[in-house]
Amino acid sequence: MAVETGAGAGAEVPVLEGVPLLGSLPDLKADSLGTYLRARGRHGDVVRIDVGPPGLRMEMYCVFSAEGAQQVLASESANFRKDNPFYEEIRESFGNGLLTAQDADYLRQRRLVQPLFTRKRVDGYAGAVARETAGTLDSWAGARDGIVDVSDEMMHLALRAVSRILFGADVDATVDVVHRCFPVITEYVLRRGYSPLNVPRTWPTPGNRRAAAAIEELYGVCDRIIAERRRADGAEGADGDPGEDLLTLLAGARSTDEAAFDAAELRDQVLIFLLAGHETTATSLAFALHLLGRHPEEQARAREEVVRVLGDRTPEAADLDRLPYLTRVLKEAMRLYPAAPVFGRNAVASTSIDGYAVPAGATVILAPWVTHRHPRYWDDPDRFDPDRFTPEAEAGRPRYAWFPFGGGPRACIGQHFSMLESVIALAMLLRAYEIETVDTRVPLDAGITLRAMGPMRCRIRPVGR
Repeated sequence: MAVETGAGAGAEVPVLEGVPLLGSLPDLKADSLGTYLRARGRHGDVVRIDVGPPGLRMEMYCVFSAEGAQQVLASESANFRKDNPFYEEIRESFGNGLLTAQDADYLRQRRLVQPLFTRKRVDGYAGAVARETAGTLDSWAGARDGIVDVSDEMMHLALRAVSRILFGADVDATVDVVHRCFPVITEYVLRRGYSPLNVPRTWPTPGNRRAAAAIEELYGVCDRIIAERRRADGAEGADGDPGEDLLTLLAGARSTDEAAFDAAELRDQVLIFLLAGHETTATSLAFALHLLGRHPEEQARAREEVVRVLGDRTPEAADLDRLPYLTRVLKEAMRLYPAAPVFGRNAVASTSIDGYAVPAGATVILAPWVTHRHPRYWDDPDRFDPDRFTPEAEAGRPRYAWFPFGGGPRACIGQHFSMLESVIALAMLLRAYEIETVDTRVPLDAGITLRAMGPMRCRIRPVGR
């Protein structure tokens, strides 16, 4: 299909100042999140950032308004595709699952997977989340000097929870492999995705060989579990019920006119769910604890709600609606520290965003990190205030002033699961422990997901002692 090659109608997009040969590449490497904030502060809601040397330069059209985000993700979503090098690198490493698939592949996958993510189905995983959180609480009882790194702890908790839900009784076979291999592959994806020029993956460079070994090990454990599950024709589920783990459900997913996933497609879905299903939730939980540890009044208010609603019993899915303040705490943590702080699309045809001309083929960047701090939508935007998410406050803001799960037809299919897991885990942790933040300043990096580049230590004390 032919597309336009010129710019859409509108004003010329202002350009962020950079250095002569490399543009804003040094600034993005040194502090990408700060660079995007500075771009909006200096030039407004649509800014071009030039990256790289002449001949290899990438021009990024950054869109910071809620209205612009809605246009890209929802109202004109067909014009903005996941065709950029970053998504291609994820696809090459983690498979062509829901996160990266497009067109007919994506539509087929979504139709097959959607019934497995209904609210009723996801609510059935509450017991698995509570079980893994109880394991974390047991381990905290032996914390040295009463100090835990909540970044590491929440990554481990979220990985075990999503692995148990995916694989049921095979959880232990996957956690160690994922924990060891994911950082190697993620770093490889980031390095290649943001580089203007890459050598072929087949060349035997040290980086290629390390990544290939990690990918082979990760693929191997998934393929083995899938093969064993298919031979068993029904396995112990996430809570001990035959056939109720997500892998079994994925293997049996089919529609009236579409075949089930084959083994390779199953692996692709599993890898994407592992990637998207544990790092994002871990980020939200870790920063919620970090923020509550710095704000004792809000922590006490959240704990009072948890104790009043739950008493001593294990939280259930139905408790989400009974814990509105705790939910607001998590939403505010996701506003300040969105797990996907920056992501991109490619414009198919020329268009206009917020009155600025965006040409066909342009790389369009959305930055929840910036939009979530936009002073037009958020008073005193750096302040932690869970009451920004009362129903009345939410009704007074544009829909895309807050979009940690994306939006439009490609909104995250697992957003209810993420909220379920986060509320249950945070409720159990706060009921058992008082949290005091030790590392008040945490260096950050915007990778595939938001990452803490240093420790996020908190001092923990059993409640009532």
